[in-house]
Amino acid sequence: MAFTRATGKHRRPSRIHRTTARAAGVAALATTGVVGTLAAPALAAEPEVEQSGLTPVVTIGDSIADEIDAQATAQKQAAQDAAAREAAMEAARERAAEAAKEAREAKERAAREAERRRLNTFVAPITGSYVSTAYQAGSSLWSSGSHTGIDFHASTGTSVHAVGVGTVVETGWGGAYGNQVVIKMHDGTYTQYGHLSSIGVSVGQSVEAGQQIGLSGATGNVTGPHLHFEARTSPEYGSDMDPVAYLRSHGVNV
Repeated sequence: MAFTRATGKHRRPSRIHRTTARAAGVAALATTGVVGTLAAPALAAEPEVEQSGLTPVVTIGDSIADEIDAQATAQKQAAQDAAAREAAMEAARERAAEAAKEAREAKERAAREAERRRLNTFVAPITGSYVSTAYQAGSSLWSSGSHTGIDFHASTGTSVHAVGVGTVVETGWGGAYGNQVVIKMHDGTYTQYGHLSSIGVSVGQSVEAGQQIGLSGATGNVTGPHLHFEARTSPEYGSDMDPVAYLRSHGVNV
């Protein structure tokens, strides 16, 4: 029997045709995105965040911002308070230092004034006495022919005082002056006390105005007890000056 090949639209597709159709279908699915979704799910994942190097901006709530502002204000106020306290303490220290300086200066002024009064204080060599023989009175009793000092009336044993501040430069027997004391005064002048019955100071000793230096008597060339007092420009005999004027120039009434 003879077979006739079927022709027309109902002809069975060949293998090549089927393969071509399948490829075309796949292409169509790929075009619509179905293949990308089903066949390669990794391709649908979110892309990674791009690293741009910029710092992200953080937005905070109003309540946190207010709290930060309050803390900053409190810190600023605390710093201002601390600075004010330090300034007050510094001012107090300065006032205390100024007060201490003023007190120190006042003390120094008082000390200087006290020293000035001490140095300028003079007294009579015998308290409550008087001049019995004047300066430069003439008599054969004195080798120079005139009196080189003044005599103060005093009985033996009367207290004799330094007339001012000074240093003892000579004590002991003085010939016609008997027992004597010579003092260098703080102003560089000298005073002499003669005819003493006893001596109460030594060479080099400092004395104050009114300090007892001995007792009156009648030693040396005398006719009776008294105190012979001289003012001198040096410790030596012959440098005498008017003792009354000397004492009066220092405020002593004789």
